[in-house]
Amino acid sequence: MAMNAVARETVFALRRQIAKIEGTLPERLQAPVAAPLGADASADAPSNADLTIVRRGKAAALPDAFLPIGVERLDAALSGGLPKAALSEIHGLETRDAGAVAGFALSLTSLILKQAQGLPVLWIGTTEIFREAGFPYARGLHASFGIEPGQLLFSEAPRLLDALWVAEEAARMTALAAVILEIRGNPQRLDLTATRRLHARAISAGRPVFLLRQAAEPEPTAAPVRLIVSSAPAVPRATVAGPLAGSIGRPAFTITIGKSRTALPGQFTLEWNPDERVFDERWGEERRVRQHRTENPVPVVSLSRGRKDPAAASGAVLAFPPVGSPTTRDQPSPGERAAHLGPRRAG
Repeated sequence: MAMNAVARETVFALRRQIAKIEGTLPERLQAPVAAPLGADASADAPSNADLTIVRRGKAAALPDAFLPIGVERLDAALSGGLPKAALSEIHGLETRDAGAVAGFALSLTSLILKQAQGLPVLWIGTTEIFREAGFPYARGLHASFGIEPGQLLFSEAPRLLDALWVAEEAARMTALAAVILEIRGNPQRLDLTATRRLHARAISAGRPVFLLRQAAEPEPTAAPVRLIVSSAPAVPRATVAGPLAGSIGRPAFTITIGKSRTALPGQFTLEWNPDERVFDERWGEERRVRQHRTENPVPVVSLSRGRKDPAAASGAVLAFPPVGSPTTRDQPSPGERAAHLGPRRAG
C-alpha cells in the first residue's frame, strides 16, 4: 500500500508539472486521497480515492469564451470553437500552403471583427516572411472578407526577436481585437517559453492570439489548439442550373485538428463564402449536388407560353415537327408579320 501511495503522488507531481509547462493555470489541482494503511483495497472500495481531479482554466466556460467557426461538426469537436483568450496555432506544413494559412487567418479575422465593435487587428511578421509571402491586398480584403484597410494593422520587424517582443506587448492590450504573429520555419527563439508568455498575455487580456507557422514542423508549444491548414481543390461554381463546368468555385481549406485538449484528431474541408462571410463544410461534390436539388425541388424555368407542362430540362432531347410542314399554330399573326417585314433599326 505504501508503494501505491508513492505511485499516486508521483503521477500527481507529473501532472502538475505538465500543467505548468502547458501554462494552463489550473483553478483547482488536488492530489488523490490516499487510502489509510491497512484499509481494504477490494473492488467494493470506493473508486474516488484513485481519481485525480484536474480542472484547467475556469470550472464552467462562459458562453462567449469561444470563437465559433460556424461549422457545426468542427465547433462541436473543439467544444465550441477556438478559445478567445488563448494562443491558437495555425500551422502550414509546406511553403505552398502559405496562401491557405493566411486566407484562413483572414477568414477568422473577419469573424472576429463582427464582434470587435471597431477594434483593429494587428498582424506582426518579420521582413523575411513578408518578402516571401507578401502583404494582403487591400481591395481583396474588403471584397472577400469585408475587412476595411484601417481595421487590419501591420507591424514589420527586422528580426524574430523584435517580432516576439511586439507580439508580447500587443497581446496584453485590450485596444486590439486580436493579434496575429506570422513566423516561418522552426526558429530556436520560438520555443516553449516564448509561447507560454504569449499564451499568458492572451489569457490576461482576454484576447485571441494566433500564431501562424509557415513551412514548419510541429513542435511543443503552449497553444491549447493547433489547426493544420492546407488548400483544398475548389469545386465548380454553383448556379441555379447546377455546377458550372470549367469554373472555379469558392476558396476551400483542409483543416486538420493536430492538437486539442478537448477534441480528438479529425479532418474537415471548409469553404469560405465571400458574400455572406461565413464558413460552409463541404462533404464532396456529389453531396453538394444532392443538397442543391433538395433545396430547389421546383423547376427554375418558367412555363412555356400557352402550355401547362414545364419546359424540358437542359440537355434533354426535344421533338420538333418536320421541316417544311409548319402547323397553323406556328404561323405568325398579321400584326406580327407586318412587324417582321418592317425595316431594321440602324446599328
